[in-house]
Amino acid sequence: MTLEQLRIFLAVAEREHVTRAAEALHLTQSAVSAAVRALEGRHGITLFHRIGRRIELTEEGRIFRAEAAAVLARAEAAELVLSELGGALRGTLRIQASQTVASYWLPPLLVRFQAECPGVAVEVGAGNTTSVAQAVLEGSAELGFVEGEVEEPALSQTLLARDQLVVVVGPNHSWADGRLLAPRQLTGSAWIMREAGSGTRAAFELLLAGWGLAPDALRVTLELPSNEAVLAAVEADGGATVVSERAAGPHLAAGLLVRAGVSLPPRSFKALRHKERYASRASRALLALAAKG
Repeated sequence: MTLEQLRIFLAVAEREHVTRAAEALHLTQSAVSAAVRALEGRHGITLFHRIGRRIELTEEGRIFRAEAAAVLARAEAAELVLSELGGALRGTLRIQASQTVASYWLPPLLVRFQAECPGVAVEVGAGNTTSVAQAVLEGSAELGFVEGEVEEPALSQTLLARDQLVVVVGPNHSWADGRLLAPRQLTGSAWIMREAGSGTRAAFELLLAGWGLAPDALRVTLELPSNEAVLAAVEADGGATVVSERAAGPHLAAGLLVRAGVSLPPRSFKALRHKERYASRASRALLALAAKG
């Protein structure tokens, strides 16, 4: 098994398409297919279902994908160490961020970072708090940026900024008058929420528990995978939602949404890093820049 085979397998697994993987890797389709067949043949296992022109990961393929990503990440980390020993601040910094952070807080920071460290290429992936923490754990990302709570002893957590959650509704909603709402009144509306694993949803459910309300006490009629989708549904009079004030700001300013009378405490944006993995100079430089505000 070679690192090149692992790289090819991961490219195919990510796209579930041999031709697209070949194009991304600048290889021929036959070379990509041969590498996958070599892995399967050597170990007597099927990594992909071939269904007509489509391919899908088998259960064995999904298990192997996590291990392959971890091995490749370690190899890239080793290469980075050698590069930095040579004195150059260059290479690729892979980070993952939850959607609120990736969309509203992180971009200005990365612009400043690129100006100070032009030799470093930054690859950014977006997900929710749970998937970001998993990426840092398995090594496919060196740094993670999240707004949710993470209970994982292998990860260090660094406070970077504060964020404010708000409950918003459409202008025609009964809560649009801004009157102060008691916690028990929150059950009187339909709710549109982010998916399970979202830091925003987890933070709100923790607040509900503190108020004596179980998460299922709310009538959640829709679960959507992004802040913008949630906000669009609320604008269409779909109910109420809780989001970052950074995400809701333009919609509030345009009069498309109204802030409901629910007082919520601030929350934290944090950086995640694996405690036992090498911290590259690029990652240290980015965190130092973020700490400056």
